[in-house]
Amino acid sequence: MKKLSIVIPCYNEEQTVNKFYEEAQKFMKLIPAVVEYIFIDDGSRDKTLEQLRKLADQDSSVHYISFSRNFGKEAAILAGFQYASGDAVVLIDADLQHPPSLIPSMWEYYEEGYDQVIAKRNRIGEKFVRRKLTNLYYKFINRLVDVTITDGVGDFRLLSRQALDALLKMTEYNRFSKGLFSWIGFHEKTIEYDNQLRIEGTSKWSFGSLLNYGMDGILSFNNKPLRIAIYSGMGITFFGFIYILITLINYFLHGVETPGYFTTISAIILLGGIQLLFLGIIGEYIGRIYYETKRRPQYLIKEKK
Repeated sequence: MKKLSIVIPCYNEEQTVNKFYEEAQKFMKLIPAVVEYIFIDDGSRDKTLEQLRKLADQDSSVHYISFSRNFGKEAAILAGFQYASGDAVVLIDADLQHPPSLIPSMWEYYEEGYDQVIAKRNRIGEKFVRRKLTNLYYKFINRLVDVTITDGVGDFRLLSRQALDALLKMTEYNRFSKGLFSWIGFHEKTIEYDNQLRIEGTSKWSFGSLLNYGMDGILSFNNKPLRIAIYSGMGITFFGFIYILITLINYFLHGVETPGYFTTISAIILLGGIQLLFLGIIGEYIGRIYYETKRRPQYLIKEKK
């Protein structure tokens, strides 16, 4: 009989892990496979680990990995994938915003031959401003990155063993799973579901963390920001040369004029701002190279079962 591994990253989810397990169990009976749960405790500061210990004691199909500190969701996803032993793996959040009721349908499509069964949510019920900003972000990022990232498609998906092994071959330190899922390709099927609200607790994604995650997406899969820096430098140099030429001609036609304060200050501020911006972009890429060359582990495990 085939085996299905369910990977559940958790961070401060003591209020939801039991409810998730109970809800998931209702639908796992519909799947003709051996099911294992792999909870990843990403350095939670509440009683998430205690809840996972109890679940593992009650059910031998429940396993958990607890990090020594908070390493981030990307590290938790990687750990779950590395420890999953199933023929297929489902990645799902513990807060029930990803409905476990979709997993039997995912398994059916997997048995039909799909390597990635992707759950895509609509944005019904989401705040207007956040929805519009998210739409703009996806339009912007897809103009830059070398892969296609679809609005509403997140981490919730089923991966075949072949697709999972392909992901595990990519060992970069700075990971952006949405891009990696798209990059590996394989035979895909998308199913849609209605936007779900958290049943307990609050979102762990603040505006700042979302902004940083968005920057990771932009920088992880392309070098176009560096190209923009080059082209902008060439453009500014060209227009600067034209300005010098016009000033020189004006000098020969009308003599020396006292330069304007506003023009001087504006040029300094504009050029200085552009230089700092592109130095920041270059520095971000150098920083990523720096972390890659260190070859530090993605995470450290404090306890597992």
